[in-house]
Amino acid sequence: MSEGFDLEWGVATATGRRSGNEDSYLADSPVFVVADGMGGHDAGEVASAIVVEEFDDLRGRASVEPEDLFDRIERGAARIRGLRTPPGRGAGTTLAGVALGSRGGAPYWLVVNIGDSRVYRAADGVLEQVTIDHSEVQELIDAGKLTPTEADGYPRRHVVTRAVGAFAEVKPELWMLPAGPRDRMLVCSDGLTGELSDDVIADLLRTSGSPQQSADALVRAALAQGGHDNVTVVVVDRRGLDDDDRTVPSITDVDDDTLPREEFESMAGTS
Repeated sequence: MSEGFDLEWGVATATGRRSGNEDSYLADSPVFVVADGMGGHDAGEVASAIVVEEFDDLRGRASVEPEDLFDRIERGAARIRGLRTPPGRGAGTTLAGVALGSRGGAPYWLVVNIGDSRVYRAADGVLEQVTIDHSEVQELIDAGKLTPTEADGYPRRHVVTRAVGAFAEVKPELWMLPAGPRDRMLVCSDGLTGELSDDVIADLLRTSGSPQQSADALVRAALAQGGHDNVTVVVVDRRGLDDDDRTVPSITDVDDDTLPREEFESMAGTS
């Protein structure tokens, strides 16, 4: 890992209009994950807590490998599938996260997701969504059957097509991105993105101060817009002291450093 590398982070969560909070999170270097449970208080809340718990032993490491992330997702999925839940109420959870990795001695972000929780990167004033939603509405957009504008009003926009524990296969995606000296990473449940546009998110990430101030501001803004769902936000800053002049490539410029979709699935296998 390069010298002068440091991380600062902040976390905020709120129940919103829901009766309970089915979101869970872990925020401790080098791993930051958010899980959004499905199935109600007696299923979704338990499922999200289980998969996040599996990442706990990564705390304090200098860096992690892609296999570390996949192993913990698979272990969490196995535990979730073993839960006893009320009839008709299966347990499952989304998961999105970013972890610190290394490649050739240089720092990299390892970004993982399964479901419709998201990871964004803000760098040089530009916000980019790293992850791709595993959802019915995203599949319709990809197929050209819905426009992004039409998707906002789609009645099944919260239906996910992949989740941890709720499906027979565990099919996460992983991206590897060079870590820029002033990167700000955002991990969030869909309670944030369901209320705020990317433009609003970008503005708050840019103007709200420290990672904790930024996380608090994002959650407050989501609640002000209605707060219809649980909302959880983790904001992570990279503080580089040795490479301030390095240009950070955009996500579209680093295809050789990513392992999205089928390529990572074939590497990691399925449960």
